[in-house]
Amino acid sequence: MIHTEETTHETIKTLEGLISILEDGKLGYTDAAEHVENPAMKTDFLEYARERALFIIELQNLINKLGKSTDTSGGGPLGALHRAWIDIKSAFTGGDTESIINACITGEEAAVEKYKKALEENHLEHDQVYIISKQLNSIQNTLSQIKMRAN
Repeated sequence: MIHTEETTHETIKTLEGLISILEDGKLGYTDAAEHVENPAMKTDFLEYARERALFIIELQNLINKLGKSTDTSGGGPLGALHRAWIDIKSAFTGGDTESIINACITGEEAAVEKYKKALEENHLEHDQVYIISKQLNSIQNTLSQIKMRAN
């Protein structure tokens, strides 16, 4: 697919949107790790946060390849982007493990939706689709692991 200026702009916007939800997830998991008592859960949440940070770098690399600098990280003004992880902070203040797990599930479900939407749009190149699909698969696995903890 040959990128026009318009499709390049759309692709960058899509990737920046994914970065923003990944940054929310990274912060959400870091907060979750600070507020759970269970050492295994703490370790898992920190691992999920680390994974989100790696995903952000992968997407920033894609944006850089398209000729836009990502030094500002997070993609600048993101407008009215849905930031599902923001509400999670209130769940953490109580330190209730079940609330924290449910908040993480909500955040991950929002991330999965955003990733699926990105893949449905037809302006991504093969290498971009590959990376986004791989990240989506990992996020879905994380979501399954967290849901198992909820039961």
